[in-house]
Amino acid sequence: MGDAIVSERLPLTPDTMWDIEYYKETGLYFYLEATQEMLPNGRVDVINYGEMIMMGSYSYLGLIGHPKINEAAKAAIDKYGTGTHGVRLLAGSLDIHNQLETRIAEFKQTDAAITYSSGYVTNLSTISSLLRKGDTVISDKLNHASIVDGCLLAMAKHVRFRHNDMDHLEKRLRDANPDGRKLVIADAVFSMDGDIINLPEIVRLCQKYDAYLMIDEAHSLGVLGEKGHGIEEHFDMPPDVIDIKMGTLSKTIPSAGGYVAGSARLIEFLKHEARGFIFSAALPPASTAAARVAFDIMEEEPWRVTKLQENYGLFASRLREAGFNLLHTEAAIVPVVCGETETAVRLAHHCQQQGIFIQAVGSPVVPEGQARLRACVSAAHTTEDINYCADTIIEGGRALGVID
Repeated sequence: MGDAIVSERLPLTPDTMWDIEYYKETGLYFYLEATQEMLPNGRVDVINYGEMIMMGSYSYLGLIGHPKINEAAKAAIDKYGTGTHGVRLLAGSLDIHNQLETRIAEFKQTDAAITYSSGYVTNLSTISSLLRKGDTVISDKLNHASIVDGCLLAMAKHVRFRHNDMDHLEKRLRDANPDGRKLVIADAVFSMDGDIINLPEIVRLCQKYDAYLMIDEAHSLGVLGEKGHGIEEHFDMPPDVIDIKMGTLSKTIPSAGGYVAGSARLIEFLKHEARGFIFSAALPPASTAAARVAFDIMEEEPWRVTKLQENYGLFASRLREAGFNLLHTEAAIVPVVCGETETAVRLAHHCQQQGIFIQAVGSPVVPEGQARLRACVSAAHTTEDINYCADTIIEGGRALGVID
């Protein structure tokens, strides 16, 4: 018998898209860091770092830890326990799920709403379930990954338009299959750039070409508008211009999950067709109760929206005056562009050593040459901390040659 042929098995995992080991070896890795306690005024206690000013949080209105929200979550556990009996369509629906969906619909001024187990699942399931062969889905180039994945999973033709470029969107609408449905999808506030979609123009084009419109409000709920009701309020537009209103329950709303608000017919369809709803466990009682009360608090404490917008204005103006490129940000997300990934990581490291929890984002998440710090401003931040963070970033930016 001949010698057996021995072949080396290929590794289970492919190469990562960024050099994790390099950043760990050089002491510049600051990801997956664990917070061990939430502190007042937008601060946290981080293992191995101690007290830090949190500048990476999606808790835009500072509602994490709000006493009324905590009380609601605890009361829900006492009444219902920690889980449900399964998926919503079968044994997993609780009365508080219905109450939450009614509250969301009221807040977004729609007929009804549906909740999912996460924001990612919300986009993936909603988009993929609605579209069929012959339809066209038209997506902003900088839309969130969950939107992209939903479009790829759908049976429709998927095309993109250049970021916030309404002329290119119109071309895509003109070229779409006239015999199929057309769905345009965009973020309200873009998660890496902080800019706002041109809602008035996108609505005009959708109406002109008989297209439906879906807007992802993950980063605009509680942020845009005088009272934080979102992008329609920001542009002073009626509540019926968006057909599919998507949002998350894990950012401004300090809980977990995602939602879609819209017509009664849309929600009835999704509850019986969206695979992420049908085959995922229902939201836990504590998360459901916390989310419902959070919508009440947003309206009861409008000062939070005002404070957030004031903090954003101060922080962004300080950095712009110092010479930083903040792209076209208009909301709570502030991209501090540094150029190369190495530079952004080193500026983030400088801030981290000065007690600021902030992280760098580089290629391939953002284009090469546009690596940045991704700062998130909160209503919980004090004016003193906002100024301290700006001072620290400016100091580091000058030392690294990002600004003069």
